[in-house]
Amino acid sequence: MKRDSGYSTVAEQQKQEEKLWDALKISAYAFSTGLLMFTALVNSVSWFMQDITLGNFWQTTWLKFYNFFEGDEWTIFLLGAALVPALAFWGFNGILMVADITGKPTFITRYRIQLGKNDPVDTKKLCQAIYTALGNQFFVSLPMLVAMFHVMKWWGNTFSKELPTFQWFLVELSIFIIIEEILFYYTHRLVHHPVLYKHIHKKHHEWTAPVGVVSIYAHPVEHILSNTLPVITGPMVMGSHIVSISVWFSLALVTTSISHCGYHLPFLPSPEFHDFHHLKFNQCYGVLGVLDYLHGTDRVFRQTKAFERHKVLLGLTPLSESIPEAPKRAE
Repeated sequence: MKRDSGYSTVAEQQKQEEKLWDALKISAYAFSTGLLMFTALVNSVSWFMQDITLGNFWQTTWLKFYNFFEGDEWTIFLLGAALVPALAFWGFNGILMVADITGKPTFITRYRIQLGKNDPVDTKKLCQAIYTALGNQFFVSLPMLVAMFHVMKWWGNTFSKELPTFQWFLVELSIFIIIEEILFYYTHRLVHHPVLYKHIHKKHHEWTAPVGVVSIYAHPVEHILSNTLPVITGPMVMGSHIVSISVWFSLALVTTSISHCGYHLPFLPSPEFHDFHHLKFNQCYGVLGVLDYLHGTDRVFRQTKAFERHKVLLGLTPLSESIPEAPKRAE
């Protein structure tokens, strides 16, 4: 029995080592591929931005904007960090809500992930989500932006009259995404602890089939820990320019809306990963999925049709049709 136990322990250790080695190989492959693509993207896009478009267009536009507000840093920060991202969020979600409520246009609704759900959406429940989202933006996010403003003033680069180069913005964007993935994954798992889930995170999971605006439908504590801190930390660490902050916040709000929208639309990032989280609760905690793979919190997801559909749709045929769920067995 002792010998069998020893063999079992060795076998388990070998499995753990193999899993770690596989994760390292995948990470190295992904990193090297991403680095090559990133380098090519930086070079090509930078050439386009500098040589094809008007050379100083963005710099000139920024200076006009800066001078129009007479360099008032608080006003510029409020517009860039709060108003522009809010307009991006509500503009995108406004289109989605029309589809959720009316079922039209069918160009959107035919790409529904959870068939038969929110068709149409419960308007009373949707209004509650809208009120909560607005409350979080005004009474949670805004005060946090006030604190962020003072941190950015300390850095001294945020309101520079000279814009960062496009190459540097792409470097910052990469760092923002990595920081968001780490902070969101671990704070998200934290609020799934039974004690915190019952009192805090359960509110967000009232929607097992989410819609876009539900991305910030959350308890205020969760909105601080999981929604806001992972997004604002990157710019505070990097001392970023307000234009970079504005673009990043807008991208973050739109992408999280896509993750919650319930539609796998053509040419947009796949929302299958996070939609599955809302469906099953204990899978797919992160944004990119890297930490989920390393921690094994995507094992069930990887065995489903949803995982097969988790890719950018490059055609017009809904993936729910080209990769349908397996028919349920008759009992």
